[in-house]
Amino acid sequence: RGQSDARTHASPQRTTRGMLRTVARNASRVVRGPHHTPKRGMADGPPGGYFADGVQGEGHVNGRLFNETPPPPGQSRKWEDWELPWYLGMGGAAVILFFGLNAKPETSATAWAKEEAQKRLAAEGK
Repeated sequence: RGQSDARTHASPQRTTRGMLRTVARNASRVVRGPHHTPKRGMADGPPGGYFADGVQGEGHVNGRLFNETPPPPGQSRKWEDWELPWYLGMGGAAVILFFGLNAKPETSATAWAKEEAQKRLAAEGK
């Protein structure tokens, strides 16, 4: 027999193992009952999905960020003590990153090769 025959025809032992596995799986479903929920994996996300209502505490009002009550009409929200330094620090970091990354030298191999080719062409052209 060639290799292709061995691959296309399943051995009786493999077929028997597969049937036994299927029977065992179905029997375990019967024993557990119809309302058994399977175990969840780590990548399945929270129960109900990411955008479900979830379990909220008593008196929780949906639609408010951090359950913070809005100020009365005509008044502005009072900042917490940590907010000004946080906004200044994040804004300053963004400015430093923007200008710092734009001012960094070009160190790629293609930039070096382009500069070297221009030098060699200039030397040959004289």
